[in-house]
Formats: sequence, C-alpha cells, structure tokens
Amino acid sequence: MMEIYRAPGRVNLIGEHTDYNLGFVLPIALDRATYVSAESALDGHLTIHSEAHDETWDWPVASLAGLRPNRHWTDYPIGVAQQLLKRGFEIAPQRLTIRSTVPEGAGLSSSAALEVSVALALLAGREIPKLDLARLCQSAERDFVGMPSGIMDQYISVFGERDTAVKIDCRSLTHEPVRLPDAVAILAVNSMVKHELGQSAYRNRVEECAMAADAIGVASLREASISQLEATPMPAVAMRRARHILTENARVQLFVNASARGDLERMGQLFYESHISMQHDYEITCEEVDFLVQSAKGIEGVYGARMTGGGFGGCTVNLVRPDAADRFAHEIAARYEERYGITPSIINCVPSAGAGHEQRK
Repeated sequence: MMEIYRAPGRVNLIGEHTDYNLGFVLPIALDRATYVSAESALDGHLTIHSEAHDETWDWPVASLAGLRPNRHWTDYPIGVAQQLLKRGFEIAPQRLTIRSTVPEGAGLSSSAALEVSVALALLAGREIPKLDLARLCQSAERDFVGMPSGIMDQYISVFGERDTAVKIDCRSLTHEPVRLPDAVAILAVNSMVKHELGQSAYRNRVEECAMAADAIGVASLREASISQLEATPMPAVAMRRARHILTENARVQLFVNASARGDLERMGQLFYESHISMQHDYEITCEEVDFLVQSAKGIEGVYGARMTGGGFGGCTVNLVRPDAADRFAHEIAARYEERYGITPSIINCVPSAGAGHEQRK
C-alpha cells in the first residue's frame, strides 16, 4: 500500500526577514507542493528517491541518528528524521519517492515543503500537533542543515489556508487569516538566478540584527521601536538592518489594514516601500530582481512589486489587476529576456491549504 503526503511551498506577500526577529509575516501557501509517496520496506533501510535530482539514497534505519550533514539535498530529510527520533518517534523502514512542483532556489520555500512532506511520511499517520510539526521541521533546518532560519516557511506549509493569506506572529506563534481583495492576481516572477552570496549573507543578517538588539538592550528587534533605534549608538550597518526590520513589521500591519479596505493602491505602494528597504537598508536584492521590480512598475495594471524570499535572486511577487495578468506576464518576460537573455517563469500564486495526507494507492 502506498501513501502520499503533500506540503506546499509559499510566497511571502510582505514581512521579509522579520520571522527570525520574532516579528510579523504575511505569506500564502501555494498550490505548488512537494509530494512524498511512501511504501513500507522489509530491508531495514530508509530509501529516498528524488525525481528532480534523479538520485536514490539509502541508509540503514539504525544509522540515521548518527548521520552528519553532507551539504546535499538529503540533509533536509535526514535532519527531519533525526528530529523525529529525538522526540521519541521510531522511524520504520520505508521507501520514499519525492516529486515536487515547487521550483528550487526561487525563494518559494522548496526546502520547507520537502521537510514537512517527509516528516508526514515518516510519521506514517501518527498524530503530532501542527505547531510541533512546524517547529520540528524548523529545527531540522537550523540544527542539521545549518541555516539559522525563522519559522515562517514551515509554519505556512503546515497552517496554510485556501483562498486567504495568513498573518503570523513569530513571537507568540499564533496566526490569523487575512482575506485579500477579490480584484487582484498574485503573480511570482522567477528571475532564474540565485547568487551564491545568499547563504552566507543570510547568516550575516541574523548576526547584524542580534547586534542591533543587544545595543538597544532588547531580546529581539520585535521589542524595539524606531525612537529607541535612533537614540542608540551602534555600527551603521546594524542600524540599517534594524531599520528595515522595524519598518517592515509596521508595513505588514499597514498591508493587512489596506487589504481589509480593499485599497489595492496602498497595498502596492507598501510592496514598493518594502523592496526599497530590502535594497538599501537590508541589502539583499540583486540587479536582476531590482530590474524586475522597476520594470513591473511601468506595466499597466500592476499595483506593486517586491522581491520575496531570502534574497540575492529568486522571485518577485506582484499584485496585478486580473484582466491585466496575461499582458503583464508577456511584457515582464519580454523585458527581462531582452536585458539578460533569460526567460523568467511566471507563477500564478493561488492561496492553498496546508500540508496533509493526500491519498492512498
């Protein structure tokens, strides 16, 4: 008997790099997802096949707890297996096949989709609270993979809701649904580039934010205010990083308020403000995504555009009038291809449900 488990990727509408600062984020779960087919095995091994990488890896179940990171895609499922073992869940011999429609390296959280879907497959129907599942998968990424990420990606993959965004408070680990206006399409434009600087720069940003919080005398930047920031001596780079986080947290709430009013112009303006803050204060954009945002601004029917995800490549997210969506996709692709010789992929982002058991074969 084969079981199939699904976990979605995500696009973050606004609230970038605020999660590991215990702030607010506003993602949607996508209808792009990672699917893991699971079959029981009698050989005492955990076997994992990735269709995208066309690779099969195999480990004795008894060896899983002692494995070390390998700087390879298999670190994600092995990290999850180790976290399950630490929490007292036995791992049964299984054969897992991974298939995904979430593009890797695009800033749409393919890693969290992999972590959550593998966790469900290894749990094999055993109950676990949703928040514990999200935290377990975050721990796998932080402790085994070595990326000091916040909880947004795993949280939205677990708690995603159909037809709505989800505002997450990353300090209290609670959330609320945010209904988006009907008269808007959400389109992600994948730049198809991912600069290698991304991982090391991500760690640097975490450290710089901690430096700013220490200087102000708070446990996290969630507890700081702009007036405190401006009154506290600190290195200029830490000041800029903190300013992005504090203003970005404010933008999340302003965006939620504008959405409740159906004020698409204001929502779009907040997108552009967020991107400028990421470009100049947080310094995580790159030439290609800056070009995509600037180009979108000149296309009729676009309310706003910004980079989404960790930075240094990946996707932009765009708020577009539905009747202008096809024209936008054509024009943005043509402009980008003319400039860089790269054809971007355009993804229609449909808010979808969170992870779960899909079907049985």
